[in-house]
Amino acid sequence: MTDQNPARAGGRAALQLPRVLKKQFGVISLRQADDFGISMSTLQYRTRPGGTWQRIFPGVYLTVSGTPTIDQLDMAALLYAGSPSVITGTAALRRWGTGRQGPDGNVDVLVPVANGVASRDYVRIHRTSRMPPHVALEGEIVLAMPPRAAIDAALSLASTREVRALLADVTLRRLCTVRQLEQELGLSRLRNSARVRVVLGEVKTGTQSAPEGDLRDLIKRADLPEPMYNARLYVDAKLIGRPDAWWPQAGLAVEVDSRTWHWPVELWERTMDRQSRLGAAGIRVLHFSPAQISSEPDRVAALIREALKNGRPIASIRTEPFAA
Repeated sequence: MTDQNPARAGGRAALQLPRVLKKQFGVISLRQADDFGISMSTLQYRTRPGGTWQRIFPGVYLTVSGTPTIDQLDMAALLYAGSPSVITGTAALRRWGTGRQGPDGNVDVLVPVANGVASRDYVRIHRTSRMPPHVALEGEIVLAMPPRAAIDAALSLASTREVRALLADVTLRRLCTVRQLEQELGLSRLRNSARVRVVLGEVKTGTQSAPEGDLRDLIKRADLPEPMYNARLYVDAKLIGRPDAWWPQAGLAVEVDSRTWHWPVELWERTMDRQSRLGAAGIRVLHFSPAQISSEPDRVAALIREALKNGRPIASIRTEPFAA
């Protein structure tokens, strides 16, 4: 039964408005404004030059002045796209904690095929017959789960190196597993799926950053013996490290040294500690920067080849292969 008293109903709406604005980070749609009894003339007055509100999109308003925050822009993107809609890709991964941001701050939004809204400004609309069955909520911001967001982002990237960086990042942060990414990719019919599948195979066997992928490519091009990637090395029962590349037959490890690709800080510190332990166990460790791998591939390959030639197995080291 509905309340037939307009004044009483309007009073309840006025009480609900602050709660809605809090959940929506101060952003409201035209339809919601009408439901709360805010007239068009009031909207026009509040969004006039110098007014206290501002229009972000047609029919979408920010109820404060000043520069919109990321939360407000994401909320506005969803209100502009209509319901149902879901943020995916790098914008969703940003909210999942990767720190990634799409080109020019774009926000990718999934909508059903029948939705007629067009991409506008920073919002990129993607019509799909496969809307996510499970989503996450931050206030009223609707996010794709990490596997869907990561695969959608990877399929839009222009280079293998970018795909490596993204997929290694989400798995290293344990936002999702390789298996979950493979399952999500298997459901996708978008372009670039073959390239993403190859990169997932690399991540599954131990490649955990774009520079490590570059090292892998260099080793293949130079026809060097295939190493084990990110294998676990033990002395007795103690784990002493997981070098980026490991040749047990030569007691040789190669590390790609780059703080950028071992974010966050605690991962970098663990990397430095690991390298000290490897050296103490008698393992020869070659260190290369991403720039050296990119600009001096022949020199890097020659150094690895020479070290392999002069290396020997270390009986005290027990090796276990990488497990995704």
